[in-house]
Amino acid sequence: MKEYYPRVADHLLENALKSSGAVLIQGPKWCGKTSTAIRKSKSQLFLQNPDTRENNLRIAGIKPSLLLKGETPRLIDEWQLAPILWDSVRHEVDMRGALGQFVLTGSSIPVFDEHLSHTGAGRISRIRMRTMSLYESKESTGDISLGKLFDSPYSVESIARLSIEQLAHIIVRGGWPVSVILDNDMALKRVQDYVDAIIDSDISRVDGIEKNPQKVEQLLKSLARNTATSASMDTIRQDTQEGDAQSISFPTINTYLSSLQRLFVVEDLHAWNPAIRSKTPLRTAVKRHFTDPSIATALLDIDQEKLLNDFNTFGYLFESLCIRDLRVYADFLGGRVFHYRDKTELECDAIVVLRDGRWAAIEIKMGAKEFDEAADNLFRLQERIDTSKMMKPSCKMILSATDIGYTREDGIHVVPIGSLKW
Repeated sequence: MKEYYPRVADHLLENALKSSGAVLIQGPKWCGKTSTAIRKSKSQLFLQNPDTRENNLRIAGIKPSLLLKGETPRLIDEWQLAPILWDSVRHEVDMRGALGQFVLTGSSIPVFDEHLSHTGAGRISRIRMRTMSLYESKESTGDISLGKLFDSPYSVESIARLSIEQLAHIIVRGGWPVSVILDNDMALKRVQDYVDAIIDSDISRVDGIEKNPQKVEQLLKSLARNTATSASMDTIRQDTQEGDAQSISFPTINTYLSSLQRLFVVEDLHAWNPAIRSKTPLRTAVKRHFTDPSIATALLDIDQEKLLNDFNTFGYLFESLCIRDLRVYADFLGGRVFHYRDKTELECDAIVVLRDGRWAAIEIKMGAKEFDEAADNLFRLQERIDTSKMMKPSCKMILSATDIGYTREDGIHVVPIGSLKW
């Protein structure tokens, strides 16, 4: 039995089972959904099991309620293989009138069709699971808590144990549990297998629409080259033209991007829309991100050595790593992550917003030479916010690749990514 590393999803799932009849855990393949769900369930149905799959799918088509019998919470793993189970679970939750009956996992979002007559609102709670953050993989010391910085101002102190070389390795390896927990020798191969499966089969299977593998690869490589940027659809379309290949049409790009979102391969970072003092228009373009930065490195054939020799690319992928971790930690706190940019070109890499309206402004910078400029941006953003309509930021932070965590004289926290937790 391989070692299980505790996840943020453990906490989210436990709470959701106390308030909902069923819980759906969604996220990319291989991110650990099944392992987490097994630990909280008392009986299981594995729809992908080749020994029983055909029989289970036949039962689902005839009398799906038979598949729901078992000790609760009952796990229905990869439920989307038999979409009719969605309404069956919802109906069973209504009939039983009890909480914590089912845990569903899904690596894709099926097209809403005749099998899904109800959204499940009020019966089925949803959890988004991502690849492992550095604190979950035990590579962050966790000396600095994002939640505590929201709750009360204090001076931070920490020493991270991650070197630049280790961060490069982590980005290329990814936060996939198998790669983190087991040996690292095959980490690159595992990510490449993941990418190949997306291109060759998964993207067509998710909605039943056959995709051109060459065009899928073109699009994915363009997204990889534009990671952590606000690349427009037109930029992506032009960038898909490689060598003699023709660029991909806008309708095709939209269709393929929708499928990649359904597979939880891409997760764009949306723009924040705060109340500001001036009439400066806000930009609303998303920032492009994969669910894990290792997907980009696999697509671009980048290993640790190449990354260390290209700090421009390293910077973008480091930002994507930080956004992934911030999203995981924000989930624990019940918050969401955005980015900010207005038409004066004032930017902020990450804005973490909690449900009660509190927010934190975070600049992501690899080295100390960029800290003063980042601090200036954070203060300019604070001055732009209309505090008669919104709170002041709970904290201002520079999230870095350095190893020393401290609070500057101006009150801005310098936090190594290798010291942060939820």
